[in-house]
Amino acid sequence: MCLCFKYDRNESLLIKQIVKDILNKLLSTSSSDIENLVGIDARIQEMKTLLCLASDDVRMVGIWGMGGIGKTTLVRAVYSRISYQFEGCSFLENVAEDLKKKGLIGLQEKLLSHLLEEENLNMKELTSIKARLHSKKVLIVLDNVNDPTILECLIGNQDWFGRGSTIIITTRDKRLLLSHKINLYKVHKFNDDEALEFLARYSLKHELLREDFLELSRVVICYAQGLPLALTVLGSFLFSMSKEEWRDQLDKLKSIPNMKIHEVLKISYDGLDFEEKNIFLDIACFLKGEDKNYVKEILDYCGFFSVSGIRALADKSLISFFHNRIMMHDLIQEMGMEIVRQESHNPGQRSRLWLHKDINDALKKNTVRAKK
Repeated sequence: MCLCFKYDRNESLLIKQIVKDILNKLLSTSSSDIENLVGIDARIQEMKTLLCLASDDVRMVGIWGMGGIGKTTLVRAVYSRISYQFEGCSFLENVAEDLKKKGLIGLQEKLLSHLLEEENLNMKELTSIKARLHSKKVLIVLDNVNDPTILECLIGNQDWFGRGSTIIITTRDKRLLLSHKINLYKVHKFNDDEALEFLARYSLKHELLREDFLELSRVVICYAQGLPLALTVLGSFLFSMSKEEWRDQLDKLKSIPNMKIHEVLKISYDGLDFEEKNIFLDIACFLKGEDKNYVKEILDYCGFFSVSGIRALADKSLISFFHNRIMMHDLIQEMGMEIVRQESHNPGQRSRLWLHKDINDALKKNTVRAKK
């Protein structure tokens, strides 16, 4: 390894630069944690064409997908592999939460502090980022972006950064990426082979018998439908149970969703406006799998703006389309149904009824609430 530096720097700066250079080279070496991530190489390879543009370009890549799909895991792996190539690096994790705590100015100061390795920065005006970074090759990761003003104030335009800079954004909302020149990458679910490989690690850790592992894995894979979050949550506690216990837990999941999974998925629902929430719940409870034109007709009849509403749900990865039918991941549908169930213990007081037993109960007891 050859290190070359200018001799006009004082000794302390020289030592600091040597340490930084060696550290970056060590960090760029794939760690065992990254190497062991299931499916990560295939997904990074898919992103390669987006990350490897001409060296003079400023690359902006948006990683988009539903909650729990592995956006942050993927961007961490990419960051670890390429960060050594840049003069300055910043990984701002969960900027949505940071925005609440620090505000936009606080986020700007945190970003510049990382990239310039300076503490106690004081932002005077928005042009400070461009003024300080326009000639610097930087790597910036903005994780979990949910507000367009974050992009406007932190990454602005491509001319804010030096040639060869790379900016990566993760988000659940595709619409946030459309206002900038951002190349889009949608994160895919695990296929069955990847899901089985992922769960096999829990089997080795808890020393499950092969027959028990295969039986449990089949049910978990079917339930999770390729969602890494669900595989992680279920694998972490089901694989440590006895056969009697995990069979009981799996039966319980048929009627009561796992709340760790529910709360992560519900974040996307919470970001919808009032009308979009109603459209989502109607699709989850009644219209999943139906023809798109038929769904629009039903929603329009109910007084909703179906075109923009359906677009909003698709952009947030809450629905998808297959042969012009509106589809929804089973766990997202389950999340929507649970939102309705939590409205009241009395089925007749809920906004929607879809189970025959609940409908019969509400009609027999005359408890159906009047629409306001």
